[in-house]
Amino acid sequence: MKNLTTPISNRDLLDLHVNDKITISGTIYTGRDAALPQLVKLINDNEVPFEMEGSVIMHTAFSDAGIAPTTSSKVEIESCIPVLSENGVKIHIGKGMLSKNTVDSLDDNNSIFVITPPVAALLTNKVIDKKCVLFEWEGMEAMFKLEVDKIPGIVAVAHGESI
Repeated sequence: MKNLTTPISNRDLLDLHVNDKITISGTIYTGRDAALPQLVKLINDNEVPFEMEGSVIMHTAFSDAGIAPTTSSKVEIESCIPVLSENGVKIHIGKGMLSKNTVDSLDDNNSIFVITPPVAALLTNKVIDKKCVLFEWEGMEAMFKLEVDKIPGIVAVAHGESI
């Protein structure tokens, strides 16, 4: 098990390979179908209100019922991954398979994709604190800043290779 703490550096990713088991602690952001395209627009307008370099984004909504990953290959999510990686996101957490183009863009930007089991109770128990940071009008699909302790995952895409 490799333990990572945000922000994630390029050096942190050097020794990670497909099938490695990891945990992530520190600050992560949430975003899915409604929020990620809006975040890409903020990137294009140079208006992102937080530091993206070394960040982690989990493809999930957040509610009092908990968090669990959504399918990352949805067009609204997967189409955002290259832009987010180009702008500093080092780890994307979700579920499902990604296209070859997305795998290549992750490799080009020294970013990785991590899958985590959809076990809401386990993942929610790892959240220490939460705060809505963007798109509050989207409700549970808004972007949240989470402080987490050892979110578990398995590296699914790294260095141009995929499970």
